[in-house]
Amino acid sequence: MTEKIRKAWGGRFRKAADRLLERFSASVHFDQKLWAQDIRGSIAHARMLGRQGIIDKTESEQLIQGLEQVGRELAKGEFVFDPAAEDIHMNIEKRLFEVVGEVAGKLHTGRSRNDQVATDLLLWMRDQTVEIRAALLGLRQTLIERAEQSIDVVLPGYTHLQRAQPVRLAHHWLAHASVLARDDGRVRDAAARMRHSPLGSGALAGTTLSLDRESTARELGFDAPTANSLDAVSSRDAALELLAALAIIMTHLSRLSEELVLWNTTEFGFIEMDDAFATGSSLMPQKKNPDVPELVRGKSGRVIGDLVSLLVTLKGLPLSYNRDLQEDKEPLFDAVETTTLSLEILSATLRTLRVNRERMAEAASDPMLLATDLAEYLVERGVAFREAHGIVGDIVRHAVDANTPLSALSRETLLGFHAALDIEPREFFAVERSLEARSLTGGPAREAVERTLESLKSDAAATAAEIEETRG
Repeated sequence: MTEKIRKAWGGRFRKAADRLLERFSASVHFDQKLWAQDIRGSIAHARMLGRQGIIDKTESEQLIQGLEQVGRELAKGEFVFDPAAEDIHMNIEKRLFEVVGEVAGKLHTGRSRNDQVATDLLLWMRDQTVEIRAALLGLRQTLIERAEQSIDVVLPGYTHLQRAQPVRLAHHWLAHASVLARDDGRVRDAAARMRHSPLGSGALAGTTLSLDRESTARELGFDAPTANSLDAVSSRDAALELLAALAIIMTHLSRLSEELVLWNTTEFGFIEMDDAFATGSSLMPQKKNPDVPELVRGKSGRVIGDLVSLLVTLKGLPLSYNRDLQEDKEPLFDAVETTTLSLEILSATLRTLRVNRERMAEAASDPMLLATDLAEYLVERGVAFREAHGIVGDIVRHAVDANTPLSALSRETLLGFHAALDIEPREFFAVERSLEARSLTGGPAREAVERTLESLKSDAAATAAEIEETRG
């Protein structure tokens, strides 16, 4: 006969729970991450119950003191989890009974695990958005520091993975920093929609008891209680929004990682990873592999999968609570941990890598990369761009056929293609001249890059102050 255990809320049942059901439904092995938030929410609830006279104030104080003791045990790693207690909430309540006795049975007055879990999860996500933003800021600051060090380093910009036009390496690093600044905005926006407390919504329709939802919301740092109890216990769009922001972040990190992998190859030779952030081959002694960006690139798929997992879980659920919602936590926890660690290790990798500025400069020195400059030179002299494009295309074909760099063509040869091309090729096809001519806002000219650098530094400093204030 299969071994049985007692159900957590089994008053109406004649049979105990099957061991297989216990294993299948247990969540304490992952939802124990919510312990700090569960303690905070329970203390706020216990305090409110006493203040409202729903339980005796002495009992309220007993509950609060007991919860604080359980919280200390959890913080010190002294708490012994009981898998039979199913989840973190029941584990804490079970221990509370051991600490304060039967008065622990009054803690759940006016509260369902539905609103309890929804509140805990929102509190946890709010806490995590601060840490995610801090990790994003760390990588942004690393990119900004690398940009400050590389104003004079030039490399080719690429389209279709083909050399296109020269840019400053600082311009390239700041492109990624700009992306991460927008990522920070998405996380901040997601956090702004985590400002209403589900606590007091009960299982789905509130309670007949005179709870003060406004006071518990304030104590827990929310702006107000949720406006609809059905919505409060069954919605996970805040988790979806955070997951979406994380999936976008990881997509961006994957693109950066792909560049680092390419640049680290012998064929590119633009960078070399520090030994502390590279690995060797189990067979080939000469290998030095860029495992960090490769792993980040791979882990991006996991986080995207976490988002899709929760979307699929939610798409068929009617109001209000369904046990399917237990499946919200593992993808969310995984995505938060994976993204935060990826940000931190990429920052460390970027901070320590070596740039081969000579190899970059050599790759950017091909005069062919300045063919567009020649077309725009003609445009400034009244030639329609389509015509100018065709003329320069003819010049490029002539240079390729003659196996001659554009800069080595004679002035007379260029004049033969158009009378306006009265230039000295060696001077015109100089990389620095081309860069400094691109002085529009957002361009790679020194002054434009320095303006962008200062703007991003200012934005990063404001973000740092905002994070510090939130933590405070």
